[in-house]
Amino acid sequence: MRIDVAVTGGEAELRSLHDWLGRDPGARHGARVELVQAEPSPGQMGVLTDVLQLITDNAWSAASFALALSTWRQTRPHGRRITVRRGDLTVDIDSGGDEELRRLIAALERPAAPEPEQEPDHQGGGEGR
Repeated sequence: MRIDVAVTGGEAELRSLHDWLGRDPGARHGARVELVQAEPSPGQMGVLTDVLQLITDNAWSAASFALALSTWRQTRPHGRRITVRRGDLTVDIDSGGDEELRRLIAALERPAAPEPEQEPDHQGGGEGR
């Protein structure tokens, strides 16, 4: 499963979160955490922003990850908005309260939507489309 995490406050905040997750054994267990450039949303133009990308396996714990995000956010001098995106699911963490964390955990534990099937490329201009 691939998860993208964005943070308000610029690259320094994102690097701080990257370092935090790298030191948290519960958050990094079962996940590879990397800084990458995000792809723009459909129809979005402009500069690409950096995000943390997590690639997780079956041993990964959404609850440990959510707790690590919340704890990191509490260490920041200004509350930072954290946006977690998995496929078409997006959860924003503004206050870091219990309800936001429950919503994040539920979204991350929900089975991923199946990839859309691509139709075969029919050449020859037949009917049926």
